[in-house]
Amino acid sequence: MTRTAPVMPGVTAPDYDVSQPLDLDYVGAFADVRPEERAHQLAVREFVQDEVLPVIDGYWERAEVPFDLVKKLAERDFLRDGVDVPGRPSVSFMAEGLASMEMSRGDGSVATICGVQGGLALRSIIMHGSPEQIEKYAEPMARGEILGAFALTEPTHGSDSVSLETTARKETRDGVEGYVINGEKKWIGFGSCGDITVVWARLVGDDGDNQVHGFVVPQDAPGYTGTTIEGKVSLRAIWQAHILLDDVFVPADAALPGATSFKATAAVLFATRLAVAWSAVGHAVACYEAAAAYATQRIQFGRPLAKNQMVQERLTRMLSLVTQMQLLVAQITRLADAGTLTGEQASLAKYTTTRQAREVASIARDMLGGNGILLGNRVARHFADLEALHTYEGTESMQALIVGRDITGVSAFA
Repeated sequence: MTRTAPVMPGVTAPDYDVSQPLDLDYVGAFADVRPEERAHQLAVREFVQDEVLPVIDGYWERAEVPFDLVKKLAERDFLRDGVDVPGRPSVSFMAEGLASMEMSRGDGSVATICGVQGGLALRSIIMHGSPEQIEKYAEPMARGEILGAFALTEPTHGSDSVSLETTARKETRDGVEGYVINGEKKWIGFGSCGDITVVWARLVGDDGDNQVHGFVVPQDAPGYTGTTIEGKVSLRAIWQAHILLDDVFVPADAALPGATSFKATAAVLFATRLAVAWSAVGHAVACYEAAAAYATQRIQFGRPLAKNQMVQERLTRMLSLVTQMQLLVAQITRLADAGTLTGEQASLAKYTTTRQAREVASIARDMLGGNGILLGNRVARHFADLEALHTYEGTESMQALIVGRDITGVSAFA
């Protein structure tokens, strides 16, 4: 006869439901969004609730890329990250901002997958590619049939990426005119598991201009080696690579004709910086939702945490920070849709939102106590992923220097 041990009251921890969306918009920051923009937001939210949240903790813990989710993102036309692709409907900056917020509310790695594939790699080709390159790559990338990477950062050139040392030299091999690329890149999303990489290199040699140019490089090209970076504690469900380019030859038509200076690179990054600010809001919203739900469900000292004055003050502080972030990105995005957004304004948005999102995550993590470090309670994953978000697309320091130059008229970069 098998005896079942009794469940002792107060010993078995309850399951906390902290994943439900609150549709947080306390002061109506998004009250004037158009119906189609709202529909796009809600479609992404549904995807997050149904497809991402049930499985992402496992991928994150195992440090595996959810390639099945990549296919589903493509099926729903979320993989292009709002980039205009011929034959597909245009998406406003506001709609894509709301989508970025919702995707990051689900998971930072999944949001970064969209940002790398669409916001960086695909956008580089759409903005700077030839009609033939756009025809060859755009639709297959939107369908997820070709996965792309964006290789700018180098092991010794992060914030000073304008000083990159990867080189491209014109050369003819076996009667084919092209370029030989040499150098290294680091922190390149999909650089070890994709199909193509947009490589930024300095054109050197007797007929070079020493300017930064863009090239579409197949990842199976001889001399291209992408090694997945291990040991990350942030964005664990997307692989970043250390890339070695050893005499990689590409034909002349691999060069992006519109990418002939660092300004072309900066134009791509400027277009994605706003999406990063929205992503920070999404992470903060997720942390707030988890903390608010936990406060009503967690019983301590005979009553819910929510009945404590300190807890209510912390929830109010988080709500205040989230609301400030929402108002900022909403206004900045209106400027983007009007075509008047400046680089400095985009930098201010990124600078502000990632700083405040980290504060929200820190408060939420503390409010959940020991349960705050469990993946199943959401906060720990967002807490960790925000550390990467705070750095990429320009660190806090670099964004401050961009805005500071605009304030003072004096550059402090060098």
